[in-house]
Amino acid sequence: MSNKNITCLIVDDEKSSQRVLQHFISETEVLELKAICNNAAEAFKYLQLHDSIDLLFLDINMPRQSGLDFYKSLKQPPKVIFTTAYPQFAIEGFEVNAVDYLLKPIAYDRFLTAINKVLELNSPNNSHDDFVVLKENKALHKIFYKDIQYVEAFGDYVKVHTEPKTIVTHSTFSSFIDNLPHYFLRVHKSFSINLNRMNYLSGNQISVDEHMIPIGQTYKKAVLKALNL
Repeated sequence: MSNKNITCLIVDDEKSSQRVLQHFISETEVLELKAICNNAAEAFKYLQLHDSIDLLFLDINMPRQSGLDFYKSLKQPPKVIFTTAYPQFAIEGFEVNAVDYLLKPIAYDRFLTAINKVLELNSPNNSHDDFVVLKENKALHKIFYKDIQYVEAFGDYVKVHTEPKTIVTHSTFSSFIDNLPHYFLRVHKSFSINLNRMNYLSGNQISVDEHMIPIGQTYKKAVLKALNL
């Protein structure tokens, strides 16, 4: 699942809640909404007729059959994030191993926290070995480490440069680069590069794809050693 978006289904009998979740999903890069169902019966039919879904956004308090009862009835249930206006259902939700429980009205930051939990569960060995999830403004971006060209300090933020885009996320530079894979090398007080994307070294600069990154004087020796020069 780590190489594709998380496919999801909204199951909620309230149109206003459907619209909120639909908007949140559209704003979250890692999610792909497949359908909206008004009740458990519609959701059951959808799951029977279509490819498997990775994640349910499932309202608990619905007419005819509650979200909890519906989820318990599934033989091979997807991951689930329960949504409801009633906090007393939270304990029951976690008893069926729900990823998270969102209390209406749902705030987008709280929604992103829940999605981050899904990504952590999907990651091999429950660790971010292959990718990192970065928050920029009100969006979550799933970035594979191999796609990062270089990382740049930017005050209280970090710029993560990839070929198609640059993500600006709130973090200290030192704590961010401490979590990078072994093939990243700090070459300057403000820059760390992906060695797999390095082209050549020229004087006090190093070429990474089409970018020229400065090499700090205090880092020059470590850079040369890492490159066996």
